[in-house]
Amino acid sequence: MIYTTKTPPIAFTKNRVRSAARKAVFLCIGVIFGSLAAADVFGQDDPPAYELAPPPLMLMSKTEREKLDSEQGVRKRTELALDLMTARVGLAETANTRDDLNEMFAHLGAFSAIMEDTLAFLKLADTNRGRTLDNFKRLEMGLRRFSPRLELIRRELPLTHEFYVRSLLRQIRDARSRALTPLFGDTVVRSDT
Repeated sequence: MIYTTKTPPIAFTKNRVRSAARKAVFLCIGVIFGSLAAADVFGQDDPPAYELAPPPLMLMSKTEREKLDSEQGVRKRTELALDLMTARVGLAETANTRDDLNEMFAHLGAFSAIMEDTLAFLKLADTNRGRTLDNFKRLEMGLRRFSPRLELIRRELPLTHEFYVRSLLRQIRDARSRALTPLFGDTVVRSDT
């Protein structure tokens, strides 16, 4: 006679535990995604909890316009534009220390206007001449020094005003790349083929 003991098969209990563990994991994942969907985290564009300050007008003063228009040489005009931009960033820094955000925005808008005007002036100049290409490089090198200063301003701003300064930093980066583009164009190096 063979004696057997009635014990539950081990495979049956392991499968049952695995099945219960899988169900628990899927249930936890479902609860997490359900709570995230209820919290509206999946890409829904909710309006921010704060109202963004409108960007400033890109206007330079009449005096700055007259100074820039009176310069005939490409080099002197580029240097003058960089000096005017440096002055505007300096005024924006002092306005920021006084917490006068409207005045700071006005100076940054004028800075942006001078930068775009200088790029447009250099693009209209004869790019086949070495002097114009040198001034594109001079402008690009001059624009480099403004990013750290504007980053210091941006760090101290409230969220309502910080967005514009961040976009101005991107605008400077874009202007630097536009200033370098003519240096690598087809007209710089002649092909003698």
